[in-house]
Amino acid sequence: MGKVVMYSSVSADGFVADENDQPGPLFDWLTSGTVPLDESGALKVSQTSYDYTRPYWDGIGVTIAGRHVFDLTDGWDGKPPGGIDHVVVVTHRPAPEGWDPEAPFHFVDGVEAAMAKAQELAGDRVVEVAAGDVGGQLLAAGLVDEVRMDVVPVVFGSGKRFFGSVRAQHLLEDPVEVVQGERVLHLRYPVRR
Repeated sequence: MGKVVMYSSVSADGFVADENDQPGPLFDWLTSGTVPLDESGALKVSQTSYDYTRPYWDGIGVTIAGRHVFDLTDGWDGKPPGGIDHVVVVTHRPAPEGWDPEAPFHFVDGVEAAMAKAQELAGDRVVEVAAGDVGGQLLAAGLVDEVRMDVVPVVFGSGKRFFGSVRAQHLLEDPVEVVQGERVLHLRYPVRR
C-alpha cells in the first residue's frame, strides 16, 4: 500500500484559498521559473522546485478531492490533473449530468470509502489528498501518513484553511525535508502516530 500524503500550496497563515475560493498568488511559483515541470510547458519552476516536485508528482497514483474542488475546476475537463491516473471525489451527490462514465473519476460517499477506493486504485503508489475539508477529515480519521505543503510568502488573513474545519490537535513529526525554492518553501512532515 502506498503512502497517503495531504498536499497543497498554502499561504504563510495557513489558507489554500481566499474567502472567494481564489488561490491568488499561491501558485505563482509554478509559473515563475525557467524549468518546465510538465510536458505542457505552462508550468515552469526553479531547478530546486523541479528537483523536489517532479519526483513526488511521478509517484502519485490517485488524488482524493472533495466535490467542491471538483466543481470549481469543472472536473478538470475529465482529465486528472498533472498526469495522475485517477481522481476519487468525495461527495454525497452523483456524477454530474452527462459526465463521461469512462473518465477516470470515481464518486464516493465519505472519506473512509474514498480512501479504500484510492488505495485499491493506487496500489503501491502515493495517494494524494487535497488539503482543505476532505484532507482535514482524513487527517482526523488517522488516514494520512504525511503532510506536504508549499508555503508561499503571502498572508491572506482569512479564507479556506489548509486543514479545513479540523479543530482537534494533531501532532506532526519534525520536518523530514525543507527546501527553499523561489517564492516558495517546500515542507514535508510525517504524521505522528
